[in-house]
Amino acid sequence: MKAILLLFLLLAGTIATAQTNNTIEKKKFHFGAEQDTSAGYAQAVKVDNVIYVSGTVALDITPASIKRLYQTIERSLAAFGATLQNVVKENLYTTDIEAMKTHNEARKKMYKGDYPAATWVQISRLYMPEAKLEIEVIAHLPKK
Repeated sequence: MKAILLLFLLLAGTIATAQTNNTIEKKKFHFGAEQDTSAGYAQAVKVDNVIYVSGTVALDITPASIKRLYQTIERSLAAFGATLQNVVKENLYTTDIEAMKTHNEARKKMYKGDYPAATWVQISRLYMPEAKLEIEVIAHLPKK
């Protein structure tokens, strides 16, 4: 009976500790700062071995602008030691899906044949009214 009571107290203490310690460790990157406080976001956030990269925009949809957009994503990933080959999920939002389909080769070159799961959506506008393309990605680093 004492053993059961002791086990119950130990478990109750563990559960209470888990409930009071519900924060996660986040590392942030925002091009020389930790985060943008005026708009209220970080360009990239790393939790454990997962990196979440915020939407990165292009003002037009051309091979050159697509390449620049992915180079900016690469810069965000590099802050945590990752590359586009670590990307497992990509969400692409555009005001002109046909233009993006026409220039998809520029995107594919950046992934070097190692494509992530992807969702492409045409929308009426983006946060920046002049932007035509926004891409966000999720990347995984190897577990240590």
